[in-house]
Amino acid sequence: MNPISYDEAARWIGHGDLLLKRGRWWDPVDAAIMTAGRSRYVHAAMVAYERIGDGGFRVRFDCVEMVQFRGGRQRPLREIAGREPGRWDVFETNPERRRVDFDPAEAVKTMRRFAGTPYGWRNLVGTGLMHLPVVRWLVRADLDDEAQPRHPPFCSQAVAIACRAGGVDPVPNLADRLTEPGDLARSPFFRYRFTLV
Repeated sequence: MNPISYDEAARWIGHGDLLLKRGRWWDPVDAAIMTAGRSRYVHAAMVAYERIGDGGFRVRFDCVEMVQFRGGRQRPLREIAGREPGRWDVFETNPERRRVDFDPAEAVKTMRRFAGTPYGWRNLVGTGLMHLPVVRWLVRADLDDEAQPRHPPFCSQAVAIACRAGGVDPVPNLADRLTEPGDLARSPFFRYRFTLV
């Protein structure tokens, strides 16, 4: 863990970077998500920057996310870092610009389109069922990103859809609708930078 204050981190955060929220083992819902996803993460979001002020010289970083019970929204990153210090990890998207075909502006634009839409409970339940022992034996994991369900996405599914809109599939061997926060954390398309405190 590389803890860093928001004010210092703001120099290094990029448009379209990945935000992953650490879970708490004592919370039963967090524990279930972490166990099923084989990671410490329970939520995924994306960084977007906004130019503010008269001349647009100052920049404010926002967190664009799909939140349970609230749906898609955008809120200041400083606010979430202050409310939950030590729980938000920032991952650089497209480290060292290895994928020249990736457009972070397009990814963020797609992520923002989810603002105001309801949370994808139906897709989340379907993904969760894939972890049940009997279901895992009988059902193969879906690899088709194009076969998107008609229902709104959940958090990590929205991030995967947004990244693909930007030109890169972050988890190429798994459909967006089955992508969990842990899958994004393990993707070579993202690299851990620091934890906001």
